[in-house]
Amino acid sequence: MSGPLMPKSTAVWLVENTSLTFQQISKFCNLHVLEIQGIADGEVAVGIQGKNPIMSGELTKEEIIRCEGDSSQELKIIEDIIPLSSSLKKGKKKFTPASRRQVIPDAISWLLKYHPELTDPQIAKLVGTTKNTINSIKNRDHWNIQNISPRDPVLLALCSQGSLTEAVIKAKKKLEKEKKSNNDK
Repeated sequence: MSGPLMPKSTAVWLVENTSLTFQQISKFCNLHVLEIQGIADGEVAVGIQGKNPIMSGELTKEEIIRCEGDSSQELKIIEDIIPLSSSLKKGKKKFTPASRRQVIPDAISWLLKYHPELTDPQIAKLVGTTKNTINSIKNRDHWNIQNISPRDPVLLALCSQGSLTEAVIKAKKKLEKEKKSNNDK
């Protein structure tokens, strides 16, 4: 985030409650200096209630005091470090609904065909299956083998493109490492 969530509202509060210059406020709020001048004159943002950036966690009182003391300084927003929801769920096992379980063999077949460098545990983790299912598709003795057609697991919403790419890169690095160690012998 490069500026406050509600720039005009924040600018109104800063104009009314601080001795910051119009230039400092305009840079912080990503608004034009003339717009800040208009807020101070009461011509712009009429009726907009000021939003306290200290209360919303965008600025600290110390930061405002620091910039009030030196007009050449710029206000720096507090960077919120909120983890993405995808990183919060890393430790949890993924549940695949029954409607999607029937397409898992198709995804396994696609991964075996287009990414043979992937290991069985990587495939199992990507699409949420077991090693036995992967082996039965590899050996062509799966109970429904005649109806399995290779389909991209990303398009089937069994894994994300990022996790697939990451797994493929990891598998390729491992293969290169093994080839290098075999050539050195």
